[in-house]
Amino acid sequence: MREIAASQITDTVAQLCMQAAYCLPDDVVAALRAGVEREQSPRGKAILRLLLENADAACGERTPLCQDTGLAVVFADVGQEARIIGDLDEAIHAGVRRGYTEGYLRASVVAHPLARTNTGDNTPAVVHTRLVAGDKVHLFVAPKGAGSENMSALRMLKPADGVEGIRRLVLETVEQAGPSACPPLIVGVGLGGTMEMAALLAKRALLRRVGQASADKTTAALERDLLGRVNATGIGPSGLGGTFTAMAVHVETYPCHIASLPVAVNLQCHAARHAEAEL
Repeated sequence: MREIAASQITDTVAQLCMQAAYCLPDDVVAALRAGVEREQSPRGKAILRLLLENADAACGERTPLCQDTGLAVVFADVGQEARIIGDLDEAIHAGVRRGYTEGYLRASVVAHPLARTNTGDNTPAVVHTRLVAGDKVHLFVAPKGAGSENMSALRMLKPADGVEGIRRLVLETVEQAGPSACPPLIVGVGLGGTMEMAALLAKRALLRRVGQASADKTTAALERDLLGRVNATGIGPSGLGGTFTAMAVHVETYPCHIASLPVAVNLQCHAARHAEAEL
């Protein structure tokens, strides 16, 4: 049994919060650069170049690349042979509190959905914990801004709706979002499970490296099909027209009930911020 101090988790989460807010991951930067070459609209190309310029300046100056530094979503994969000395959830919240305070990141969390009083330090985070094999703890911090999150969707389709129903929902979600989700997007799609499982699958789909295809051939084919259809909408960068509306469509699946076809679509804006570490 390997012991990991809660204080180490706090320190790591604090650093990941700042890193995610300041610097786009290399896969996202590469996807935006590829988009400049693929985009057919001169205006779209210019917008993508500005996004890259902004990302470069933010990372170099250690300042947030977007004013909405998001609600901190933290995925913690905990090895079954690891023993955390202390409270895992409290350690994560303490890390978010420190990272957002020391990093001068905007506090965007309200204590109650209806009272709307800001907590002042961007806590609590949304924490997803699962047990995995091994003796390590893998932490993945993904700040999620409201612009794209607000345009996401969940629907309980009928099995008879099939692939056509999935296509309709994905395209309807992207088209209704228009410029509000700050394209070019990464589109996370969760298929199967139950209502809450589909939503979690869609969120986890956003953690995959941009453009990394599903290992399942049927699912990978669906991803390619959906990406082509999304980019054919003409929404383009910042919603001002073009052929590069999405960098990728990632689909995650899970077995489901014979009478159900849950589908969730989680949109991620061009500021696809995430940072990870293994302890």
